[in-house]
Order: sequence, then C-alpha cells, then structure tokens
Amino acid sequence: MALRACLRPLERCFMGRRGGGGGGGDGLLWHTELKPHACGDFSIAVVQANHALEDQGQVVASPSATYVGVYDGHGGPDASRFVRSRLFPHLHQFASEQGGLSADVIKKAFHATEEEFLHLVKRSWLSRPQIASAGSCCLVGAIADGVLYVANLGDSRAVLGRRGPDGRSVVAERLSNDHNVALEEVRRELKQLHPDDSHIVVHNRGVWRIKGIIQVSRSIGDIYLKKPELSRDPLFQQFVSPVPLKRPVMTSEPSIRVRNLRPQDLFLIFASDGLWEQLSDEAVVDIVFKNPRAGIAKRLVRAALDEAAKKREMRYNDLKRIEKGIRRHFHDDITVIVIYLDHHRQGSSSKLKRDAIDYTNAPIDIFTHNSDRSEQPLWPSI
Repeated sequence: MALRACLRPLERCFMGRRGGGGGGGDGLLWHTELKPHACGDFSIAVVQANHALEDQGQVVASPSATYVGVYDGHGGPDASRFVRSRLFPHLHQFASEQGGLSADVIKKAFHATEEEFLHLVKRSWLSRPQIASAGSCCLVGAIADGVLYVANLGDSRAVLGRRGPDGRSVVAERLSNDHNVALEEVRRELKQLHPDDSHIVVHNRGVWRIKGIIQVSRSIGDIYLKKPELSRDPLFQQFVSPVPLKRPVMTSEPSIRVRNLRPQDLFLIFASDGLWEQLSDEAVVDIVFKNPRAGIAKRLVRAALDEAAKKREMRYNDLKRIEKGIRRHFHDDITVIVIYLDHHRQGSSSKLKRDAIDYTNAPIDIFTHNSDRSEQPLWPSI
C-alpha cells in the first residue's frame, strides 16, 4: 500500500485525470473551465477528429513555476503519448541538476526524449513497424521567476495577447516559429542543407512536403526520416519506408525563445495547428480578450469548429454528429491551452497552496474518456 501511495502523484501527472467536463453534447470534446496556476488562471480544451486522438496536452502548476505542453502527433498517437509521459520528467531532472530552468535545460530535455523514443523504436520496429513513422510536433511553455520560455518543434503555435498602446485594445504577438514547408523560409533552409537533393521538398496537389511525405521539418520521432542507417535496411524498406536517405531530412532541435514578462502581457494561447488552420492569431487573441475566462479554451475550440463547419456549408450541430475518423475530413484534432498572466512575481501571491503541485492532463482519448471506458496506460515501461 505504501508503494501505491508513492506512485499516485506520478499517475496523476502521466495517466491523465478525469476532472474535465464533456463537450456539451459533443462526445469528442473535452475541457476544463478554469484552474489556478502560479500567476493567474488557465483553461484547456481538446476536440478529437482522428480515430485515435493524436493530440496530447498538459499543464503542471506549482507555486513557483508553470509548465505547458501541446503535442500534436502524426502517423498515429504513439509519439505524442510518449512525449507527454517523458518530456516533463526530463525537464524537471535537468532543471534540478543545473539549478533552474534555462534554454540549455529545455534543449537537453527535448534531446533526451528524442533519444529515448529512438531507443524504443529500435527495439520494437520489427514487431510494430508503424512506430518508426510515428512522430509528434512539440510545443512547450514554461514560466518561472517572471521569465517565459517557449520551445517548439513543428507547427503548433504560441501566441501572446498584450495590451495595446492605447491601453484598451489587444495586440497579438507570435512567440513560436512554424517549422512547416508551406513557408518559403523553411523550404529554403532545407534546400541549403541538402544542395545535392533536388527532391528534398516536393510540391504535389497544392501542398509542399519533405521528400513528398511530410509537411513539418522538426519533430520528436519520425525516425524513418532521421536515421539513414535504418533506411538502408531491406526489412525496414519493406515494412516501414522505401525512401533511402543519405542524411537525416528532419531534426529534433527546438526553436527556443526566452522573454521577460511585462506588465502589458495579458495572456498566452498554446495550441496545435488544428486551431490555427481555422483562425488567425489576431482572431484568437480577440476572442480571449473580449470573453469571460471560464471555459475560454472551449470557446476557442468551438469558434474553430464553427469555421470548419462553415467551410462545408454546415452548422456545428451537424458537425458534432459526425463520428471520429470520418470527422478528420472536416477538421484536425485541436488542443488549446489559455494561460492568463495576472502578476509576474511568481509565488508572491500565488493562487496555489504552498508546496502544492497540480497536474492537469487532457485524456489520452476523448471518445474513450467521454464514453466512461477505462483509459489504457500511456506506455509500457522502458
């Protein structure tokens, strides 16, 4: 019993808690209205479109720091679930060893997570070939001692809402870089790295893709596009990918921005690209600025779903009746986390009790959660 009691806090962090509400009639929508963190409140919402939810989201709040993670998987849910279970423990480990948070600590945590996933793939791809082509975008935010850190791989996005010069309006400031070959600068970067490969980016049916396969240029996972030694294995070519590589065509090196919080900084939105495909940075910031806090993340998801429905000349009430898997033809999985910034002196007037640590994880699968079925463990031990 004593061992079980020791493990419960970790289970709460990495297995997901069932405290969130349903989607008000949408069996694929989950949200929490509002919860406290060290310097304000936060709200989180997720809607599922894929047969298995590929997005994962989490917030860890203590009196001294707040951590946010949005992990948008592709090629199945394996990589995003793995990142959710491993990235924050690595972040905590390296921050403890180096005396606090820094850009170097974050890079080390990303690298350790990537190496751990690579180790898993090398052990299991023969029995589970699909795991070698699973990957995840990775967006992380951290607030400690009045400093904001934003790190990302892929095209999930962090946007700041700050008060405008007139004191009454709000301005959207993007804090992350989209690593997507839809952007000319990303294509240019890849072409410079691969001058001898005329097919490093391919335009087909109106979409740019790396090697004609994938749009994002940075991720955790996607081992089949990062390890030339695996790509030359005949069995790997047969069961995973026939694309031979001279060198890696993707990377897990995050873009990191470090910024002191300022009095005019009002709130942050961290979201997977499913939100940004439907709404602009400015539209999202405007919605947060003009609406009540409680349920604000759900409100953003609903706004995105309304836009997705409108594009198909539908209403949301029609869209929410479409089952998972088929719904992916109308919109992507969407994860939204809104962080309000009420004061920047962490811990001085925190809404959290001293020594309290709150773990909020979106369910690993919304359909399963809302159907009151038992969620499966995130990952076997390594």
